[in-house]
Amino acid sequence: NMANTFKNASLVSVNHAALATLYTCPAATTAIILGLALTNKTDNSVNATVQLTDTSASITPLLLNEVTIPANTTLEVFAGQKYVLETGDILKVQSSAATSLDAVLGLMQIT
Repeated sequence: NMANTFKNASLVSVNHAALATLYTCPAATTAIILGLALTNKTDNSVNATVQLTDTSASITPLLLNEVTIPANTTLEVFAGQKYVLETGDILKVQSSAATSLDAVLGLMQIT
């Protein structure tokens, strides 16, 4: 009998020097990404990058590559699309400017 648990994963002031881990799919779990909000908290536009580490396939595709988010704006990413993360898969985010971007990921874990 499988359990579905809805969760959020969040990062405040996303790292700009390197990709930062937003979510890692736990052992014996499949996660369905429901949406990702990237909020630019500053008065200047910033660029956001989102990367998926697909552990089983040993690849790290970019889902977003330096996409511009205008000043004081929230970008809803993956709206209406579903991405499946398996055990060990990692979602990472990066901002082009320090302390400028918050990230909130909505997902469902199936265990």
